[in-house]
Amino acid sequence: MPAATNVLAVLRYLGSQAGPVGASVIARDVGLARSSTYDLLQALMDDGFVVHLPEEQKYALGVSAHELGTGYSRQVPLQRIGRFPLSKLVARTRRTAHLAVMHGRDVIYVIEERAPRQRPLVTDLGVRLPAHLTASGRAMLAWMEPAQVAALYPDRDAFTSRLEDGPQTLPELQELLSRIRKAGFSWEQDEITVGFSSVAVPVLDREQYRVASVTLTVANRAFPARAAAARAAGGERTHHERTVRLEDMAKEWVPEVARCAREISRRLGPAG
Repeated sequence: MPAATNVLAVLRYLGSQAGPVGASVIARDVGLARSSTYDLLQALMDDGFVVHLPEEQKYALGVSAHELGTGYSRQVPLQRIGRFPLSKLVARTRRTAHLAVMHGRDVIYVIEERAPRQRPLVTDLGVRLPAHLTASGRAMLAWMEPAQVAALYPDRDAFTSRLEDGPQTLPELQELLSRIRKAGFSWEQDEITVGFSSVAVPVLDREQYRVASVTLTVANRAFPARAAAARAAGGERTHHERTVRLEDMAKEWVPEVARCAREISRRLGPAG
C-alpha cells in the first residue's frame, strides 16, 4: 500500500474501535508489517493524531484526529446531508419525521421536519430522550454488539422511565432488540407521547456503522378503521387500546422510512 493509504487505514481502524488497541493487533487487523506499523504510529503520535498509553501498551486517537472530525462536522454536518431526504419523506407521507443520533444512553434529535398541520411533538430539535424508549434509539441499539449494549446499561438505574412503559432490565431490552433486528426496523407505541406511535430505520456510514436513524411519527388516529372498530366494541379506550397494530404501521410507513434512510446513507459516501 502507498504510505498515505497506510496512514488512513490505521486512523480509520482506530476510529472504529471501542477502546485503545495494541500495535500488534493494529498490524494484524490492518494487514501491515509490525515494523511499518510502529513507524506509522510514531509519525501519527508526533502530529497528535494518535496517543500512546504506556500503562496499557496501547494506542488511541489523539486530539488532532478529534479536531479533524469536528472540522468535518462544522463543514458538512449530518443535518445538511439529511435535510433534503427527510423533507421528501414528509412530503410523501404527510407525517412528521426526525433524524437522531446517539449520545451515550440518549438520542439527540438533530432535525425535525414537521408535517403541515401536525402538532409539535416532544421530539423537537435538540431534545434528548432515553434511547431505549424511543424508536430512534432502538434502531441504533439493535445493531450494536451485545457487549456495547450491556456496557451502556450496566444496572437497573440506567433504565430511566417516562410513561412506565418500555424495557426496564437488560434482558428485556435485549429481547426487544432481537425482535427489532428480525423485523428490520424499530418502533415505539405510546411510550414517548400518548396517542402517537413511531417507526425508525438506521442510517449507515461508509463503514456500515449505524450513525443515525430516521423516524416517522404517526398519530394513532391516522388509522381510522382501527379506531372505528374500537368504538364499535364499546367500553373505555385506554391509550393501549388506541395503539395501532405494529403490522399496520410496518405496511404503511416502513418502506418510505427505509427509502429515506438509504438515501441519507448513500449521501454519506460509498462503502469501502
